[in-house]
Amino acid sequence: MKSLLSLLLAPLLALGLWLSLATPPAQALVHAHNDENGTPVVRSLESLRDLDYQSWQVVAYREGPPGGPLKLRIVGYPGKVRLDHPTSLQVRSGHFRWELADVTLANPQLAGDGRAAAAEFDLAPLLADLHQDRPLRLVLPGVFVELPVPPFVVAEWRSLPSAAG
Repeated sequence: MKSLLSLLLAPLLALGLWLSLATPPAQALVHAHNDENGTPVVRSLESLRDLDYQSWQVVAYREGPPGGPLKLRIVGYPGKVRLDHPTSLQVRSGHFRWELADVTLANPQLAGDGRAAAAEFDLAPLLADLHQDRPLRLVLPGVFVELPVPPFVVAEWRSLPSAAG
């Protein structure tokens, strides 16, 4: 009985191993569209959870042609969180540290939104320094202690400056 079981399990294990090696890793998804004014926008949209298991929508985007401004928008659940401005976003990866400027109030739609559940940051300084798809840790003082960003999301962000719109 044991040898019959071994004969049946060995091919199944081999197939499982082959499938796990043959499956490509998660692919970055960057979406292009035009905004309400017809300006091309290229964006990466992900839902991530902080260490307190709260969900956040994280949108990195570029407006206009390649080389255009790069922004990172973090959106919490309206009514559950209020984000004060300006509050810089702290980013860590290993011994590297960045502080991204809060540019929320420069966006008329966000500045006029009374829910105050979104914040926007200048992403360009971070992307200029990143040369690998390294995992990142975001810290927004008074809002969340740590929001992990996996490497595949970083790959999406790094593709934004040159992505076709």
